[in-house]
Amino acid sequence: SLAIFDLDGTLVDSSKVLVNSINYVRQRLHLPSMESEDIMFGISNPESDIAQYFYGLESIDKQHEEWFKEYYGQNCTTQIELFEGVEEMLHSIRDANIEIALATNGYRDSTLQAVKHLGIEHFFSDIACFDDVARGKPAPDMLELLLKRRQSDVKSAIFIGDSDRDKLAAKAANIEFLQVDFGQNSENILHTPLEVADRIDLLLYKDTS
Repeated sequence: SLAIFDLDGTLVDSSKVLVNSINYVRQRLHLPSMESEDIMFGISNPESDIAQYFYGLESIDKQHEEWFKEYYGQNCTTQIELFEGVEEMLHSIRDANIEIALATNGYRDSTLQAVKHLGIEHFFSDIACFDDVARGKPAPDMLELLLKRRQSDVKSAIFIGDSDRDKLAAKAANIEFLQVDFGQNSENILHTPLEVADRIDLLLYKDTS
């Protein structure tokens, strides 16, 4: 069984460093800062074209990625934190003999830096990032890559995320989706990491007879 997690907004509160990294790139492009609500909307909204929405560009080139990584790398240790209860949740899932992987629209360098800093890298048997695939979420590429690499069947996998991008990626990959919100109070969404661990257990070990 395989539980795949999104990172930002799901396991970690990284809104501050994401907002500041994007505004750092905008600053280098001589654009004014964007409000944090507008940035978070663009990150989670599957309709938004990242390059166009954040920078008014046709596409993001290597230089923009480097600027983003430069700010993120220098500040991620002070501007991100695990949501409360996440570490216990990951322990509980692993103790149930469920393999854990990560699928994030973040860059690989930044992602590895973040999970190492937070001390959770040992939970993940595999990590798929934005730069590992042709298309980021909401496309299913990342999830399909993980399923293939972990030799996991769609029926014994589940994806846990916080945004519509995540939900659409799970749907396209044809795997079960759990939507979480550990920071807010949206309806019909799981609010605590332990609820998630229990639900994953139920879904992955449901009676298949």
